Amino acid sequence: MDPTLLLRGFVLGFTIAAAVGPIGLLCIRRTLAEGRVVGFVSGLGVATADATYGAVAAFGLTAVTDLLVDGRRVLGVGGGLFLLWLAWRTFRALPGDAAATDASATRRGLPGAYLSTLGLTLTNPMTILSFVALFVGLRVTGGDAAGAALLTAGVFAGSTGWWIVVVGVVGALRSRVTPGGLRRVNIASGLLIGAFAVAALASSLVS
Repeated sequence: MDPTLLLRGFVLGFTIAAAVGPIGLLCIRRTLAEGRVVGFVSGLGVATADATYGAVAAFGLTAVTDLLVDGRRVLGVGGGLFLLWLAWRTFRALPGDAAATDASATRRGLPGAYLSTLGLTLTNPMTILSFVALFVGLRVTGGDAAGAALLTAGVFAGSTGWWIVVVGVVGALRSRVTPGGLRRVNIASGLLIGAFAVAALASSLVS
């Protein structure tokens, strides 16, 4: 077993997580509106999905890959509709008291924050194609089961590392954002996420 697989998986996970998209915007907006904990848990949902698809690529589960790609239209439509709903909620969200928001989010919102980003990332079959392309292009393979597991762990650690950085930076700026500024962030985020949703739906329906 190659001990560098963990590091190579880390680099792959970090790189793929760093791609700017609607889920990244959602995590950033949640960090600003609801605090670091909600933002990090949202990022952890993305990291879990990245590790899941990384495992599919690392273990060479081509049947699963083919199934996901064949069902990309259904997955894309489902993910696009969910993004539209999130875009509407984000656009309409009104900033409230920070402490009250943090307490409420911690009590009731963490499972939802985690599951929503997990589901959104899993409904994008292009994620697994990105992993497969990078694995092949960089000649990264897990080899045996132990190596594939180590590679998958590295992907999870890398993706999680990215969200630690993002949430840390955004969280540090949170105190400087006024309620009016946060309202503008909500509007801009809602519009951008909505645009991504429309693009995803259009791509899925015409493919």
